[in-house]
Amino acid sequence: MVFWEDYVSDEVMGTFAPILVYWIYAGFYQLLPPLDNYRLHTKRDEEQKNLVPFSAVVKGVLLQQLVQAIVALSLLTATRNASEDVVQPSIPRQVLQILIAMFVMDTWQYFVHRYMHQNKFLYRHVHSQHHRLVVPYAVGALYNHPIEGLLLDTVGGAISYLASGMTARTAVVFFCFAVVKTVDDHCGLWLPGNIFHLFFQNNTAYHDIHHQLQGVKYNYSQPFFCVWDKLLRTYKPFNLVRRPEGGLEARPVKG
Repeated sequence: MVFWEDYVSDEVMGTFAPILVYWIYAGFYQLLPPLDNYRLHTKRDEEQKNLVPFSAVVKGVLLQQLVQAIVALSLLTATRNASEDVVQPSIPRQVLQILIAMFVMDTWQYFVHRYMHQNKFLYRHVHSQHHRLVVPYAVGALYNHPIEGLLLDTVGGAISYLASGMTARTAVVFFCFAVVKTVDDHCGLWLPGNIFHLFFQNNTAYHDIHHQLQGVKYNYSQPFFCVWDKLLRTYKPFNLVRRPEGGLEARPVKG
């Protein structure tokens, strides 16, 4: 028994729950007090180095989510077995499907993301929009050029869903988890006890390195693992160093 099944369909939940979770979780980070001792960049750096205003970031994210919602609702509806109720697989099978989807999404995003850096035209006209947030923050996690949002996130999510064979109900869990992980990776905070930092090497500091000038050609993997970076030698290790004025800094290891 799932609490929402008497009110909305799994297809609707799979479409709109990740969007709702995004704004709740990102909003939580935005409403936190300054927490200067745990910031990877100072608030002054965020205000001075970022090349796009907050209002434009919000509009960009909403546009991407509109496209995602249209594609997700169409895909989930088209793949539903309309003749009978879909039987949920066992919990172990659903866990396996989610792991497969995580690997597929990581693979897709690594190679598309890396190519957008290597292709000068795509970087200049498409992917550079995301890097206008030199200092990432939670609400800007999905701030991308619309073409990148479609190729990297929307198409990547669709392929992950289809390749894993998960149901729409399992997709609710997977995509909500992926959204929370993506927001956390861009939050700019290294909070003690953060469960993502305990279980994932691909985390807030890891992705912060990629947004730095000296790390822009490294750490392409997102949002879960570092497998492809390590296999293809684009992994850039880092040290977390405490700044004298407070807070932390992710510094790439030279060599």
